[in-house]
Amino acid sequence: MSATVLTASALLLDMDGTLVNSDAVVERCWRRWALKHGLDPEAALKVVHGRQGYATMAVLLPDRPVEENHADNRVMLAEETADVDGVVPVGGAPAFMAAIAGLPHALVTSADSALATARMTAAALPMPAVRVTAEQVGASKPDPEGFLKGAAELGFGPADCIVFEDSEAGIAAGRAAGMRVVGVGPRAAALSPDAHVEDLTQIRVETAEDGTIRLHVSAA
Repeated sequence: MSATVLTASALLLDMDGTLVNSDAVVERCWRRWALKHGLDPEAALKVVHGRQGYATMAVLLPDRPVEENHADNRVMLAEETADVDGVVPVGGAPAFMAAIAGLPHALVTSADSALATARMTAAALPMPAVRVTAEQVGASKPDPEGFLKGAAELGFGPADCIVFEDSEAGIAAGRAAGMRVVGVGPRAAALSPDAHVEDLTQIRVETAEDGTIRLHVSAA
């Protein structure tokens, strides 16, 4: 089994699909919303991952006033926060989070703070001390704002950070931020990240004497 080694000073972690498998909840909530608005649920599910809800709605209903998207998004967030049935850690996530506990890292998610807390708790994963949630950005992924804020809060430049992401919008955001990207899971496979893993069991974390993070990425 071959391995790629990536080095960084800090790690920026998406949540849904990267650390936490919440697909069951996401699909339940978005299928209901799509059917309510006369949309094809399968088509809707192709664009929901990685973005904030209002941004997904803007893609699916481009002529609808933005205020209605934000109102619907508030309802959607409440529904998703209350529904943690089937929310589980991505394979290898508990060990990965334990391995980076003392290293510079941040959560950068399109979820708001309540939803992020609910899902990380349901998956029994520790919440990073540094986190950038929906409330803290003016633009959703694929805009790089969230990753740039996370890097700045940790005190590192974009070139020193590695992003972990699963979605097209998230990988595009990481690239736009000038960062390298490890793609996680099936959605990421076709998006040409710098490295790709099926789950986090394929990542081994090592720290050099100077504090540099070394990620050993095993081939699938």
